[in-house]
Amino acid sequence: MAEKLNKDTIKNDVKKHYSDAIQVAENKTGGCCSSAVTAGKYAKLAGYSEQQLSELPAGISVTSFGCGNPVDMLEMKEGDVVLDLGCGPGLDLFLAAKSIGSTGKAIGLDMTPAMLAKARENIKKSGLTNVEVREGEMEDMPVDDNSVDWVISNCVINLSPDKQKVFSEITRVLKPGGKMMVSDIVATGDIPDEIKNDKLAWSGCMGGALPEQEYLQLASDAGLIEVSVVNRLVYDRTQMAAFTTACCSDEQSDGFTEAQVDQLAGKLASVKVTGTKK
Repeated sequence: MAEKLNKDTIKNDVKKHYSDAIQVAENKTGGCCSSAVTAGKYAKLAGYSEQQLSELPAGISVTSFGCGNPVDMLEMKEGDVVLDLGCGPGLDLFLAAKSIGSTGKAIGLDMTPAMLAKARENIKKSGLTNVEVREGEMEDMPVDDNSVDWVISNCVINLSPDKQKVFSEITRVLKPGGKMMVSDIVATGDIPDEIKNDKLAWSGCMGGALPEQEYLQLASDAGLIEVSVVNRLVYDRTQMAAFTTACCSDEQSDGFTEAQVDQLAGKLASVKVTGTKK
């Protein structure tokens, strides 16, 4: 049995993984988790339309690694404040910024300096003036209490080793009546311990995937109401093979074995989860 990973190891490995990933996606170095070609497919596979992508800074989809499109179901209005957890280079952040107008504000939060640098570069390219990014962790957000209308994230909460604190922070920063809409990976079956304790599997959004009902319960326990799954895609064998190849290979490993892929097929799903602060 693989040694159980501690919280600091998980955080450090996730930060390094995505620092390396953005370099690979831009063809600046070798190794890490995927090729630039594979990385560029994430946005389309996650449900973004050609029109949405065409309105964003050039090349942004190549450096985005989400599992869904949390923005497409939002009912944002002019003047809203949106917080994007693990904003990366800013794909969802910019889509939100365009929906809330110049009187609104889109705030991106990320703990990875390389991602923040890319997001700031994209902000300049976009010409948007209602966007900012902040360095910080989801478990201790540099965001005021009761200041946000919407919290979004894209395949990020599952990367945290302390998801209860993340949901508590989401509740804290939301205004009364504010809403959460997140895309994430959850478990729909038993995940082998070797996956739960695998560094690449954690960084690839699988090792930290909670059972769906446990995930929803944590959000409810944090004080959110009307917590529910509004969209679900369970990965079949073919989708699982593609997902593990893209997310879980690096310079030391070619990824999961065929047997491991077989074990995971039908046991992981991409979901959209919503909730509201009282």
